[in-house]
Amino acid sequence: MAKKLELRFVNSEDKVVTIALEAPIEPVDPLQVEQAMDEILAQNVFTSSGGDLVGKRGARIVERNVTDIEF
Repeated sequence: MAKKLELRFVNSEDKVVTIALEAPIEPVDPLQVEQAMDEILAQNVFTSSGGDLVGKRGARIVERNVTDIEF
């Protein structure tokens, strides 16, 4: 099982931009995630093809399960 923490932002064109972090520390602290997202916006450290990140859309944990089929 591979897990990612996806930080979802909105850019200047009102499109969703996702920043994915591999193997997040669990349990995830929602307050720390929100503070990190606020800091990313305040520092303006990322940009996208649609311009700067201007707001938060949310965050989520995405889990991927892979099962090999043996034959």
